[in-house]
Order: sequence, then structure tokens, then C-alpha cells
Amino acid sequence: MTDEPATAGAPSLAVARRGMLRGVLANASVLLAGKSVGAVLSLAYMALAARTLGIEQFGVLILIHAFAQTVSEISKFQSWQAIIHYGTVPLREGRLGDFRRLLRFSLRLDLYSAIAGMLLGVAGAAWLGPWLGWTPAAVPAAMLYTTSVAFMVAATPTGVLRLVDRFDLMAVQGNVASLVRLVGAGFAFVLGGDLLVFLAVWYGASLLSCATLFGCAWQQLGRRGWLAAMPAGGPRGAAGFPGLWKFVWTTNLNSTLNIGFKQLTVLMIGAMLGAREAALFRVARQVGDAIAKPARLLVPALYPELADLWASRKLGDLRRLVFQVGVIAAVVALVLVSAVLLTAAPALRLVMGPEFEAGAAIMVWVVAAAAVGVAALPFEPLLISVGEASAALVIRAVTIALYLPAALFLVDRYGLTGAGAGILGGALLLFACQFAAVLRWHHGQSGGGRGRPRAAGPGE
Repeated sequence: MTDEPATAGAPSLAVARRGMLRGVLANASVLLAGKSVGAVLSLAYMALAARTLGIEQFGVLILIHAFAQTVSEISKFQSWQAIIHYGTVPLREGRLGDFRRLLRFSLRLDLYSAIAGMLLGVAGAAWLGPWLGWTPAAVPAAMLYTTSVAFMVAATPTGVLRLVDRFDLMAVQGNVASLVRLVGAGFAFVLGGDLLVFLAVWYGASLLSCATLFGCAWQQLGRRGWLAAMPAGGPRGAAGFPGLWKFVWTTNLNSTLNIGFKQLTVLMIGAMLGAREAALFRVARQVGDAIAKPARLLVPALYPELADLWASRKLGDLRRLVFQVGVIAAVVALVLVSAVLLTAAPALRLVMGPEFEAGAAIMVWVVAAAAVGVAALPFEPLLISVGEASAALVIRAVTIALYLPAALFLVDRYGLTGAGAGILGGALLLFACQFAAVLRWHHGQSGGGRGRPRAAGPGE
């Protein structure tokens, strides 16, 4: 085990520099500034793509991209959570050797995820493409596009940037893909690009975004001297990090289950109703995501704070922070939802074109579900940060197990309206289960039950 002394580049964690809530809000505000720009860029490139391709071909583009995202979520390990969960204490104690081992472990996970994701994506596109309604000409292009999964699964640099409190760099990096897509979509709109052109633009955007993410993270590691002397010898893998493998598998499965509410629903609609309906649903969900985005940006800012408070056994501060974030998230969601519900139809007609005005009805359901999700925003980060990742996984599994068959029935019987009702019902069920788990943990802590920090890493 390597216990090197702290250097001048040792981290100063956000909790030490600012108040808990102030630190979370400061980081979230930086991300919000970047995401606000990204939301405008995203809306612009989607509008250009829709007007260039038409609703049917735009729907095919959406389905292919949703399939690639589904594969990436299945194969991706949430290694950024491991970096924060197990890296906080070693860095605080100056054990840089242990942190470097954790970094190598996380990078290996990203590499294995990329390889597995590409293989799964290519095979899946060839097999499932016709079932998803893709034309024979689109299937080979989709197979090639799914190799972009390799650029979607990298999570280690995200963990590094969150750990060192460089949310400003994350905000800049987060707009790279949107900017590339906007520029590419603009040229395609002027020159009359087809589906293949847009797939190439989307592919290049993923590649450049990934390269920027790694560049930012490695620059920060180098500045702090954390890349120096990363020997191949010494303890390997998860040795010295109790529960690391269980943690990464649990968070991976939890993230995989989460796709049931996202990409799988888009694919389900495309397979059962067609590309046009998938396009309408995707645009509605884009608006729902935009509604929830300001509050959801609290999550990446929240994880490092929760991990530090849990490792320090400041349970009162931890509970207070979760409550404050929950209240803020709910208020933000309520205000934004009210605004969108009043402007849905005219906004769709103005931005996307008259073909998309029919999506206003489904947007009501999706936005309502987004509001419920925002209200539950602090629950899952809390459960994962305090070592209850297994509980979060079980909740996701139960919710998805109930949601998917219900959604299949509702979509088959009621079309897009059924899909919206299913999403809202699933969001309400997830909220109730997560809230119950948080209450159970709270009562366990209040009664002196189990719950010692699991983020202590080596040397516990």
C-alpha cells in the first residue's frame, strides 16, 4: 500500500472552502450556465435536423442515436462514482499511491466498457434494426454509428473533474458535442444533407466531446502532480478498497435499469408506433429534460459533498443538505413546469415546425413526470453516498419490472398518450420507493443502527 505525503497539489474539497449548500449551489450554477447554453444549442440543432430531414427521417435519426445511448448505458460502468466514493479519503489523507491505483482501476473499467459496448452495439444494430423500423439502407449506417459507444462510456475523467471541483471545465466540455452538432446541422440544412450526413455529424460530436473530457481531466491531474509515478507494480485492481467491485457493479446495474425510462421507451415507441411517433416523443422528452435540467444539475455537485460529509460522519449536516436540496429542486421544477405547460403547442410549432405540434399532448405527461423526478432528486445520491447502493439498485429493478410491461400495454392500447401515462406512473412509483428507503435509512441512523462510512478505502 502506498501512503505518500500530501503535496502542494493536494485537493481542497468544496466542503472545506464553502458552506455545504453554498458549495452545491455554486457548482450547480456553473453547470447551469453551461447547460443553459447547451440547451439552446440542442434545441437549435434538433430544429435544423427536423426541418432538413422531415419528421420520418428525423425519427430514424432519433432511434439510431437512442439505440447507441442504450448500448452505452448497458455497457458503461459508473466509474466516476467510484472515483468520488473511494477517492475522497485517500486524497484527504495524502495517500496518492492509493488514489492512482483507483484511477488505473477506473480507466480499465472504461476500456472494457468501450470494447464490450462496440461489440454489443454492432451485433444489436444488425439484429434489431429491422424490428425497430429502420430501412435496409439505414442498418449498415447504424451498425457503424454504434461504434461511437466507445466515446460515450468514458466516466473516469468525469469523476476526476467532479472530485477536484472543476465544474467550470465540465460546463465547457458539456457544450462541445452540441456545438459540433449545431455547426454540422447548419451546413446540412443549407446544403441539403441526408440521414447519413447527420449520423456522421453526431458521430464526430461524440468523438470530440470525449477527447475534450479526457484532455480537461488529464490537465487537472497533471497540474496537481497526481499523474506522476504511476507504477504498474504494487497492489492491483480493487485490492485495499473494500466493496469496490460490488459498488461498481451495483451502480452499473442501477444506471442500466434507468434506461427503461429513457432510451428504451423511445425504442419501444419506434418499434410499436413508428419513427414519426418516436420523433414526437423524443422532442417532448427533450423539453421535459430541459425542465428538469436546472434542478438535476444539483446532482453532480451534490455527490462530492455527500461523500465528504459521510466520510466525516457529519450526519446532521448530511440530512440538512439533502432536505435543502430537495426543497430547492421542487420549487425550481414547479416554476418551470408551469411555464412550459402554457407554451407547449405554440413553441413546438414555432421551433420544430407544424408537423411537431401534435407532440404537445404527450409533452404534458412527460413534463409532469420530469417534475416528479426532480422532487426525488436528492434521494438516490444520498443512498449511494451512504453505502446503500444496493437499496437504490433494488428500487430501480422493482420499478422497471413493473413499468416495462405496463408501458407495453399502454402504448399498444393508447398510443403516445399511453406512453406518457406510463412514464408518469413510473416516476411516481420510483419517487415513493426511494423516499421510503431514505426514511428507513434515516430511522436506522437515528436509532443507532448500521451505517459506518464505506468510502474510507485503504487503511480502514
